[in-house]
Amino acid sequence: MAECLSPGKSEAQERGAKMSVVLVVHGGAWAIPDELAKASVDGVKTAAREGFSVLKRGGSALDAVEVAVRSMEDNTVFNAGHGGTLNTDGEVELDAFIMDGQTLASGAVSSVKNIANPVSLARAVMEKTSHMMLTSRGANLFAESIGTAMIPTETLVTEYERKEWKKHKDYMTGVMEDFSTRWAHDTVGAVALDSAGNVACATSTGGIRNKMVGRVGDSPIIGCGGYADNFSGAVSCTGHGESILKVTLARLILSKMEQGKSVTEALQMSLQHMGDRVQGAGGAIVVSPSGHWAATFTTERMAWAAVEHDVLWYGLEPLERLKEHWLQ
Repeated sequence: MAECLSPGKSEAQERGAKMSVVLVVHGGAWAIPDELAKASVDGVKTAAREGFSVLKRGGSALDAVEVAVRSMEDNTVFNAGHGGTLNTDGEVELDAFIMDGQTLASGAVSSVKNIANPVSLARAVMEKTSHMMLTSRGANLFAESIGTAMIPTETLVTEYERKEWKKHKDYMTGVMEDFSTRWAHDTVGAVALDSAGNVACATSTGGIRNKMVGRVGDSPIIGCGGYADNFSGAVSCTGHGESILKVTLARLILSKMEQGKSVTEALQMSLQHMGDRVQGAGGAIVVSPSGHWAATFTTERMAWAAVEHDVLWYGLEPLERLKEHWLQ
């Protein structure tokens, strides 16, 4: 079990301290190949800096996680937005979710096409409709109605992904290789705590390579791919979507925190349960209302980064925790 903890004060001490802003991001828990390792770490570091800049200016946690996830959607190394994996028909179908811990409002989209930043479309669903999720054609029609730019599928597909898609013929091969070997990649996400004490989360993904047309994983499902509540914390999950769905991983993590477990214990126990119960691997990032945070994974690697007190923490390998000064 790989883990990365917030340094410094205990969680109890942090509750009595002045509120500090925190942002944590992940670029997906999977068997990241060496040729993508540096770009993955650089990408999460950039996303963390961009999201934290929002918090430093006094912006909301909701704005911060959207900005951080958009950064990764625009980066072709990640399986979200640009760089999304292809389904059995050779198309990109994207899922995304965002949630406000202050109000429990959330928005999600699934199986959308030709959208560069589905996380922003998910936020529009939350703020401009009376619904929480729109899917497929309906989500795209809504995007058109609010003036969201549509881009050709080819714009979202990298040459690397097109070559890998042609190599692998079926869904089960895609699943096994996503999490046990070198090929394919996974969800991105962010969690944040702002200066007002509000938390938020966001996730975005292209899903699993060679998935069935219309397949929806955990990322846009409330309580599975993410959850945020000011009274317990914010979580963003990554890994094998069907396994995460079966154990409602995000809500499971927060429920253990509500029972008095630390962020680290809650993550470890929940991921262990998923592995034991449904043989699923993955990872998650979490921030508590006190600003305590953690990043944990049971896959070979997970690119992650966190910023607090103007220090940027990041890692890729199990038990790796590196740091540098945050630069605006």
